[in-house]
Amino acid sequence: MTEKTEEIKKDEPILPIDEPEEDKESLGETAKTIVIAVLLALLVRTFLYEPFNIPSTSMVPNLLVGDYLFISKYSYGYSRYSFPFGIGGFDGRLMAHEPERGDVAVFKLPTDTRVDYIKRVVGLPGDTIQVINGRLYINDEIVPREAVGMAQYDKEIAGSEKVMEYVETLPGGVKHTIYEESDNEPLDNTEKYTVPEGHYFMMGDNRDNSRDSRVLDLVGYVPFDNLEGRAEVLFFSTNGSARLYEVWKWPWSIRYNRVFEKIGNGESLKVK
Repeated sequence: MTEKTEEIKKDEPILPIDEPEEDKESLGETAKTIVIAVLLALLVRTFLYEPFNIPSTSMVPNLLVGDYLFISKYSYGYSRYSFPFGIGGFDGRLMAHEPERGDVAVFKLPTDTRVDYIKRVVGLPGDTIQVINGRLYINDEIVPREAVGMAQYDKEIAGSEKVMEYVETLPGGVKHTIYEESDNEPLDNTEKYTVPEGHYFMMGDNRDNSRDSRVLDLVGYVPFDNLEGRAEVLFFSTNGSARLYEVWKWPWSIRYNRVFEKIGNGESLKVK
């Protein structure tokens, strides 16, 4: 009894095995789902909400390093900087709404629009702004502040800083907390600034550790077009005690009390 074997001739091509029709359909559906999900994410990011994280201490005590927040893109309308990668390609704003004094806003740095900053709106178009001996003056009127007491915060790299905590009341009644190391730091005595039309004056809540509109050659007056949105709510916050691979430490690194805290429209996380 002899066994028959099948041999493939050298010149005979090997034909591919056709994939089942249902596999092709499932791959197509998966690709379609991914495309739709990406498009929806881009639409939400462009027109509704965009996430940002806080990398510096310039807004303590209200925003901490490790906070993650959403900004509302619709609050001020839409400019070219509202679109991913700055592809808007137009000047001005669509559906424009001017910010209110006390808003916490994310904006493109006027001297380098690749960089995003977050500060508080303290000066509106036409206002005069000046800091004298650590006190903020708006339109030649001193801005009231009330001492709360000594506080301490963790610095960005290492160590901690002792500060005086105040509650400041901006014109219009918005209250928010600020930190001051002293009233005699480099940015505690400034020239008088006059905010141009179509621009805003931004300051950090950590007054002695914030490079903001007081530094004209870096930030200066922020054009309305550069505003990306108003900070609204924290959706996550970590104290940085757990590295990415230290999964077992994650539950103890999350600041649960800060999740879903509101920020925008002049509200302060510190002052209730």
